[in-house]
Amino acid sequence: MPTFVDQIKIEVHAGHGGNGMVAFRREKYVPNGGPAGGDGGRGGSIILKVDEGLRTLMDFRYHRIFKAKNGQNGMSKQMTGAAAEDTVVAVPQGTTVRDLDTGQIIGDLVEQGQELVVAKGGRGGRGNMRFATPRNPAPEIAENGEPGEERNLELELKMLADVGLIGFPSVGKSTLLSVVTGAKPKIAAYEFTTLVPNLGMVMLPDGRDFAMADMPGLINGASKGVGLGLQFLRHIERTRVLLHLVDLGNQDAELALEKFKDINKELASYDPELLKRPQIVVATKMDLPEASEHLAEFKTLLEADNTLPQSPRVFAISAVTHAGVQDLMQTTANLLEETPAFDSIAHDDMETVTYKASEQEDEPAFVISRDDDGTWVLSGAKLERLFVMTNLDHEDSQLRFARQLRHMGVDDALRKAGIQDGDLVRIEDFVFEFVQ
Repeated sequence: MPTFVDQIKIEVHAGHGGNGMVAFRREKYVPNGGPAGGDGGRGGSIILKVDEGLRTLMDFRYHRIFKAKNGQNGMSKQMTGAAAEDTVVAVPQGTTVRDLDTGQIIGDLVEQGQELVVAKGGRGGRGNMRFATPRNPAPEIAENGEPGEERNLELELKMLADVGLIGFPSVGKSTLLSVVTGAKPKIAAYEFTTLVPNLGMVMLPDGRDFAMADMPGLINGASKGVGLGLQFLRHIERTRVLLHLVDLGNQDAELALEKFKDINKELASYDPELLKRPQIVVATKMDLPEASEHLAEFKTLLEADNTLPQSPRVFAISAVTHAGVQDLMQTTANLLEETPAFDSIAHDDMETVTYKASEQEDEPAFVISRDDDGTWVLSGAKLERLFVMTNLDHEDSQLRFARQLRHMGVDDALRKAGIQDGDLVRIEDFVFEFVQ
């Protein structure tokens, strides 16, 4: 059967910026043409975009690594390299995006067409035409492209079904879903057959349709995490109408009412707002003997119970014979048209934030350590970014990088740490000799 995947981990790799170029104008009638190296193009970003046609995260089970293209390198004659196209990844409505490395929720995608940049492409490196000055009119300086961001993400889908089927295990939720939709959930004669939600589309003869979800069975203590409770309750948060199924074929009216009240109690414990959802009580398995008697008694008990916030409407159906099913679906569609969407993010403890580039404000610009062989090691996000963007093939670029390190305070910090003339200093795989 198609398995509903509601949580998946993916990798995203944005494209690197193109390298800037060192070039000079060399035309016959243009003396002293000057620098003409162009800038590199921007690398492609990874963007998640809501596609209302998607209902699950199933596609991500087979494709978990997304890479954007790099920007084009700069060219001669001051020509800038082409920027790479962004890679747009479609996700279903209701997808929450979490950075696995920081634990931060970086977005909640709930609106059709909504976009979120999860990995920003690197900017293109500057060509030597950008570094010309009166003091140095012909610089041999160019930057490499900025590396694109890389992220490990977790996508979580809070299913945006219009209608949720709730009830104790084995009351007939999966059977009803299979009858009214094209879904084929696992159905068996034991509790907790359904371990994950199943989703299907109900298509009515009048052209109306809606998404229906068969939720895992709920038991006492679910709001405290017992059984599959919290998973169940998370998925029900954004449904608009609830069909509350009670088995009146295999149990008497008093037991059915007790279970009905137990589930509403768990909903209220988790979030009192859930009880404001319109509920239709669905009496199932009416093809069994004594079901009609149980139903009549159940209705009497339900009307006499003053603990309920409102007296819900009761529909009697048999998923086996299809009796009453069509009327139930028509009534559900009518109720959906009258019911607005609910905003339910209270249990996410979530603050949606604007995604920013990977500049770690709390992280120092550089860190000094020492290897066992005595080599001094420089690290840190800002310093390593400068190093990666430095084109070490040209002496002017090397001198510029040395000036940048000095302005950052690296030289003074090394002296304070006890470095001596001739000691080796390493940045990533680049080693040089320290000179006072």
